Amino acid sequence: MATASVKLDSAPLRIDSLCRLARTYLPAEQVRKIRLAYRFSAEAHKNQKRQSGEPYVQHPLSVAYILTQMHMDHESLIAAMLHDVIEDTSVPKDIITNEFGPDVAHIVDGLSKLTQIEFESHVDAQAKNFQKMLMAMADDIRVILVKLADRLHNMRTLGALNAEKRRRISRETLEIYAPIAQRLGMNAMRLELEELGFQTLYPLRHDVIARVIQKVRGNRKEVVTKIRNRITRRLRQENLVTHVVGREKHLYSIYKKMREKRLHFSEVRDVYAFRIIVDSVDTCYRTLGVIHALYKPVPDTFKDYIAIPKSNGYQSLHTVLFGPFGAPVEVQIRTNEMDQVAEVGIASHWTYKEGEAGSKVAQKRAREWLHSVLEMQSRTTNPQEFLENVRVDLFPDEVYVFTPKGVIVKLPRGATAVDFAYSIHTDLGNTAVGCRIDRRLVPLSTPLKTGESVEIINSKGARPNPAWLDFVVTAKARTNIHHSLKNLQKFEAEVLGKRLINRELGRVNLSLDKLDEAHLKVCLQTFNLESLKELLSDIGLGTRPAPIVARTLISTEEIPKTKKGGDKSLGPLIIKGTEGMVISIPKCCHPIPGDPIVGFITTGRGIVIHHPSCKNVIEFRSAPEKWVDVQWASDLKSEFSAEIMIDTINRRGVLATIASKCASKGASIEEVKTSEVDEGMAIQMKLTIRVRDRKHLADIIRVLRNTKPVSRVQRKRK
Repeated sequence: MATASVKLDSAPLRIDSLCRLARTYLPAEQVRKIRLAYRFSAEAHKNQKRQSGEPYVQHPLSVAYILTQMHMDHESLIAAMLHDVIEDTSVPKDIITNEFGPDVAHIVDGLSKLTQIEFESHVDAQAKNFQKMLMAMADDIRVILVKLADRLHNMRTLGALNAEKRRRISRETLEIYAPIAQRLGMNAMRLELEELGFQTLYPLRHDVIARVIQKVRGNRKEVVTKIRNRITRRLRQENLVTHVVGREKHLYSIYKKMREKRLHFSEVRDVYAFRIIVDSVDTCYRTLGVIHALYKPVPDTFKDYIAIPKSNGYQSLHTVLFGPFGAPVEVQIRTNEMDQVAEVGIASHWTYKEGEAGSKVAQKRAREWLHSVLEMQSRTTNPQEFLENVRVDLFPDEVYVFTPKGVIVKLPRGATAVDFAYSIHTDLGNTAVGCRIDRRLVPLSTPLKTGESVEIINSKGARPNPAWLDFVVTAKARTNIHHSLKNLQKFEAEVLGKRLINRELGRVNLSLDKLDEAHLKVCLQTFNLESLKELLSDIGLGTRPAPIVARTLISTEEIPKTKKGGDKSLGPLIIKGTEGMVISIPKCCHPIPGDPIVGFITTGRGIVIHHPSCKNVIEFRSAPEKWVDVQWASDLKSEFSAEIMIDTINRRGVLATIASKCASKGASIEEVKTSEVDEGMAIQMKLTIRVRDRKHLADIIRVLRNTKPVSRVQRKRK
């Protein structure tokens, strides 16, 4: 079967050529409908030209031809013929529905761009268009197949556009469309999109690599032929029916490897690759044994994607061999069905008969991915955030781990236990407090490795930690953590907002509970809010100052102006350190219990606590309405961060000694930074440690000062 990588001739394409190819796998009646769609498209676009000057209908015809090469169904081909009709002509969706049916109209509508909405930037427009495309894919997966074919033909004909537009489209292709093609198993489509994008975006780099390859190609072709012939002869001796194909790596693949591993071209040695196509899964494994007997395998390079398929449905055996002339040789072994799926991915669903098991693998994987995309969409309100989350998911260099019950879970390389927990269930991720890998207790941030068994320890009262966002790699984990933290922050903001407004109302001996419903309703209407919870959340997050809201609530009472630092008669706001994200203690001055403190309301963050001597306090002097009188609670049980500077002799084991002294006083070390002084004879350490209060810190400093290698210890403030 021909694939999407077969390019069209430079001569104008004719509908007769497309219909001739379509007749090889479609009934005559369906081919007739395709011809009718072409005539409809030609009439709709009759006065339109492409940038190249050719009739516009050549573009939809070429898109349909690409899909015909992939043996797509007739509705996809008709939709390809009409994919720009709604957007670029006056033809409405209803007419397409009447002429060609609701399924075709639905695909065409899903492909229409958002031309009626104005965005603040191109990035916003790209993100929103991408969001709409993925949502349309969820309804009918053929939308993305037509879209990818559309992008492929546009990439083939970029020459008529200006340089800036060519670069923008090429970058978008490499960052979004080629990875989507890979995610959906469409290898041939992905390779051509990458090659065309690379050639346009980085023409000099492309030409340099191409020239070097051309220079060494003669010798390389000879090597490929020798290896292929030897493999073929050996397999025939074993009576194995196979088809062996030798190839070179594509330019973009070589470029990516050089860039990612910082290699010179001469160091990219695995440019020899062979694909062995066999008749059955059993023959795949028998062939592997023969190949390993012929050439020794490179240790730790064998991958069995037949037993454990990739997330896009790809199946094959991979091995790397010590080939002749000292060059590693990459070999892929798979069946005919697996090869078709590898080339056209989800399009293989339309290639095979309904009863064949191989035809549904990529389709099933694509559906699973789209289901996760829908879940991300429901939890994300910002199109750009959604685009970034999906982008993360488009580069799945996978690891395979096991649940305690032996179920295989696929995750991107670098995924942690938190990613694993969210891949199992959102609630498991939200309540995770620890994990065991191969029965050993390890931190949640530990990267997972293939073959490990992972068990999540959870607690009903637990909640996601904002620090998880620093190490999770899957879009599902990141989206759910953001979603949970937003809800958690909202709840905490409501609690703080109630405390702040009651404190202001206390000036006139009132509280929210004592206010009349009518007063509350009028206040909500004034601020254009629907509920009291929204108002309290805005107050807690610093969006609406509590004194102004209080004045609105009690329009009949005169409320004295807030004095600098708050009204002492009401008492300060008590800080316990357990209020969550709406009361934050910054790193600029690291205030701890026992230190004097001041609070400031900061939009979006609630109340930020500072030491009065902190340099950042200066910017609030001109805004006394943002000051809040605060005080540490007397029964604190939390721990707080403090920084200390230590000057010590540069001696082996000195850090271990200092850590031991801190631990003896019940303090844990969060961070250590060191710098050499006196030409390496002495070092200065900056330690961030967790302490209960100022007295606890003083005890630690006293112990460290009495430690032999230490010459000076002092608390650090910025």
